[in-house]
Amino acid sequence: MTRQITVISGKGGTGKTTISSAFASLADDVVIADCDVDAADMHLIMAPEILETKDFYGLKVASIDPDLCTACGICERSCRFGAIGPDLHVDVYRCEGCAVCEYVCPSDAITMLDRKAGDVFTSMTRFGPMAHARLGIGEEASGKLVSAVRDAATELALRYNKSTIIIDGPPGTGCSVIASITGVDLVLIVTEPTVSGMHDLERVSEVVEHFRIPALVCINKSNINEQNTNRILDHCRSRQMDVVGILPYDRTPTDAMLVGKTVVEYVDNDFSSGVRAMWEKVQKYLFAE
Repeated sequence: MTRQITVISGKGGTGKTTISSAFASLADDVVIADCDVDAADMHLIMAPEILETKDFYGLKVASIDPDLCTACGICERSCRFGAIGPDLHVDVYRCEGCAVCEYVCPSDAITMLDRKAGDVFTSMTRFGPMAHARLGIGEEASGKLVSAVRDAATELALRYNKSTIIIDGPPGTGCSVIASITGVDLVLIVTEPTVSGMHDLERVSEVVEHFRIPALVCINKSNINEQNTNRILDHCRSRQMDVVGILPYDRTPTDAMLVGKTVVEYVDNDFSSGVRAMWEKVQKYLFAE
């Protein structure tokens, strides 16, 4: 049975990718999924060799058939997004795919067409198979793309008989985060002892609690404000979330990423040892009966 863990954070820059990539390098029989599709960067560490590329289609866009169009202007007046101009040309960057124009067109001149919004990749890395994606510039539907990446990761786990899927999730609390945690066995929330870090920890822990997913917490950069670190510990106790890692502020993640390595590959120091110890604890929760 394949177990899935998603590493998330309420805000960007907390060290989520640093930790999830390190976990991938420590795990046995692992599939890696980079679901931070709006700002994917795990490939910088994993150096994946792409095996397969699939087109990703997001929102549909309207298309007007000039041979059927009577220039009545109903579609222009009905589009609340201003995607149809006076010349009855569709601006694909404004079109939200709502299909109101198709519904109101009296001459059936408008159809909704699929538009490529990105790519989904299945790749091989030095640690095992990986699913990741590239979202097109200005495109939306990132939650739908996250689901596509997770589907690809599940297929890889079945194909290669892997026991663990490690998901590098997106920051925040939006639909892409929900898509990255739905149905997983465990969530690890990475936070930091800043005002914004504590605020966003509260928000994202409420989301995880809503979906009744077991959650653990890692406090990164813990020594930049020990008072706030203690506040985070109090918050976690109040929500019955175990803190499995307390890591110091350190240059190791930056230095390791510059040479394309995980922190545990790069050096054996207090920071990397802390990540190793955290993974040992996480495994006990992830594979607990």
